[in-house]
Amino acid sequence: MKLKPILYVLFPLCVMLQPISTYSEDINVENSIIFGRGGDVDLMLDLARPNQGNGPFPALIYIFGGGWGYYSGDRRQCLPWIQSAAERGYVAATIDYRLTSVKEKGKTKYIFPAQIYDVKAAVRWMRANASRYNIDPKRIGVVGYSSGAHLALLLGLTSPRDGLEGDSGNAGYSSGVQAVVAMAGMVEAVSFYEQTNVPARVAALLGGDPKEVPDQYVKASPLTYVSIDDPPVLFIQGDIDTSCPPSQADLLAKKAVAVGTPFSLVVKKGVGHDSFYGDPLLWTFLDKYLVKVVE
Repeated sequence: MKLKPILYVLFPLCVMLQPISTYSEDINVENSIIFGRGGDVDLMLDLARPNQGNGPFPALIYIFGGGWGYYSGDRRQCLPWIQSAAERGYVAATIDYRLTSVKEKGKTKYIFPAQIYDVKAAVRWMRANASRYNIDPKRIGVVGYSSGAHLALLLGLTSPRDGLEGDSGNAGYSSGVQAVVAMAGMVEAVSFYEQTNVPARVAALLGGDPKEVPDQYVKASPLTYVSIDDPPVLFIQGDIDTSCPPSQADLLAKKAVAVGTPFSLVVKKGVGHDSFYGDPLLWTFLDKYLVKVVE
């Protein structure tokens, strides 16, 4: 079902968290937990969880944006949002993934699929530690913005048969999720490369342009993996976004409808490449599929 577009006042993305002592007494926050190892990199997450209630609680993973690290990128961008999620009754983590800003002999050291390997390891870590953190392993969702939205879509739309599980940690647990929120993310890599105003970030991620590494562009496109078995997806997009053209959302909407994937598209009028972490529709969607589904 397509949701009606609404206007939105931007919430700041890069808001750094206040000291732990200023957190609400209703939540507990743990920082710099190692959840896996991507190649030669320790992968860390920060976790917020409720102090009240019996649980087990639904869980959320937040994936930051920043051109896959080409311009910027740090899990701390999402610290305020995991705090908000914990206050709503979720166990929420903001996670690392390997960045394309790291170079070796002048080239990107960690090209795709390193990033999705790391994200999938974080989901498996949540399931491996479900008892310790009072998580319901059957109710895990993902929220991503920009490059994080691309990874959130890949996480939700792929399965082990697609060969993107990787070896970043916590083998033996499922990396599947039950709900996906993607805010302005790449859907089909070739058209994204051709239409975005920053194609260099895509080439850095995939190791070249579409002519040089065509298979990488197919493999990295969430559109490649859409099937009727996918979890519900909410895609939020600004209609004047030049970094992530709105046509990307249209491609996903068309294919999702064709195969019967539960898909909702929200288009923000007069909005560019913005994040929508605080949008009420995000919580309406997540509560529907991760909370109310078990009531």
